[in-house]
Amino acid sequence: MSERRRLEMAVVGARLLKDHERVLVGVGLPNLAANLAKRLHAPNLVLVYESGIIDASPPQLPLSIGDPDLVRTSLCVLPMSELFSQYLQTGWIDVGFLGGAQVDEWGNLNSTVIGDYASPRTRLAGSGGAADIASFNRRTVVLMPHERQRFPARVDFITSPGHEPGKRRPGGPSHVVTDLGLLDFDQDGRMRLVAVHSGVSVAEVEENTGFPLNIASHLTEIPAPTTSEVSTYQALIGVQL
Repeated sequence: MSERRRLEMAVVGARLLKDHERVLVGVGLPNLAANLAKRLHAPNLVLVYESGIIDASPPQLPLSIGDPDLVRTSLCVLPMSELFSQYLQTGWIDVGFLGGAQVDEWGNLNSTVIGDYASPRTRLAGSGGAADIASFNRRTVVLMPHERQRFPARVDFITSPGHEPGKRRPGGPSHVVTDLGLLDFDQDGRMRLVAVHSGVSVAEVEENTGFPLNIASHLTEIPAPTTSEVSTYQALIGVQL
């Protein structure tokens, strides 16, 4: 994925966050998007990291959930067990920012295995806190590259639950942000394409999706990153575009 597409994904993810929300931040692009939002339009965004860090304000982009800058600038640091039992599982977290290896049309996420669980082609990092994050926050935002193998009709393993009939719950995934566009979920819980990046066609999105794609009746084009968004992104990653 090009740096320009990474920028667009991070910007769209950041725009989905509101000031004063409490967001449990995952590593990678979710981390970048959340820190971008805090520096742009959501200065009171409460960044919560899985390592037990509450209300971090890192001066630079943290390298991991254990980056010392997160501890140094946080309101408090808790044991992980307390973060999950007393904060996440009680409904205190507004938004979970997650990535994964696969996501299906119901928003089920897989970060466990590719292939059969008993004899997988690839064994991934596993849930970590992803199952709890997707199950107990008020909504989940997923950020991942849009490739056919990553968007199968059915994930190989459900690490984090989505909106599948019979398994649905309040909240759940609200959006999927990709390098091709923005998707949400209709009233039946199926993924739906609502916007595309400039220069991206619906046919390209369909070609990179492993199930029949639900298209919004009023499909829009995502506004390009602003000058402020670009400069803030560049400052965070230390790279000129």
